[in-house]
Amino acid sequence: MDISLDRYFWETRYSSGDTGWDLGAPSTPLKEYLDQLTNTELRILIPGSGRAYEAEYAHILGFSNVFVIDLTDGPFNDLIARCPSFPKEHMIVGDFFKHEGIYDLIIEQTFFCAIDPSLRSRYVERMHHLLAPGGKLVGVLFDDPLNKDKPPFGGHRADYLPLFGKHFSQVTMEPCYNSIAPRAGRELWLCAQKDR
Repeated sequence: MDISLDRYFWETRYSSGDTGWDLGAPSTPLKEYLDQLTNTELRILIPGSGRAYEAEYAHILGFSNVFVIDLTDGPFNDLIARCPSFPKEHMIVGDFFKHEGIYDLIIEQTFFCAIDPSLRSRYVERMHHLLAPGGKLVGVLFDDPLNKDKPPFGGHRADYLPLFGKHFSQVTMEPCYNSIAPRAGRELWLCAQKDR
C-alpha cells in the first residue's frame, strides 16, 4: 500500500471534510444494542472513535465508564462541543495497538475497515488482550469488498471468521437487520466473547 494511515492522514481527512464514514449520529445497530444494556457501570472502549456519536449516546444513557481512543484529537473537539459533560479524561489520543486497559465491552464502528488489512490479525489479538474475562467485542463489519488501496477496506464473513476464531472461541457474525439504508445488506453484526 502506498499510503500511510498515520495521524497526519486522519487529521487531513477531518480538516478537509473527507469523512464519508461519519453518519452524524450513532449507528442504528449500535444504538439499539446500547438501548438493551442495563449495567451502566460497564467499562466500554470505542477505538478509532472519530467524532464518537456512540460514546455520546452511551454517556447520555448514563454509562459512566465510556472511553474513546483515536490517533488524533480533532474529532474529540466536536464531541465536547456536542456533549460538554463527557469526561475529558476518557478521551485518549494515541495508538490503539499500544493502548493498555481492561474493558467489559469494546464497540467496533468503522475502525476495522479503517486500518490496513495487514493489521487485522493484530487487531483481533489486541481486542482479546484488552477485554476482561467474559468481555465482549460487538459492532458492525462491512460484508462488502470496498477498497483495496485506501480506507474503507472491506471483506467478507468467510475472511473474518478464521481471524476472530484464532482468539475467540465464541464468535457470531450475522447480517444486520437494522442497518441504515446506504449500508443495508452490506453489514454484519459481530459479537466475539472472551472466555471467562
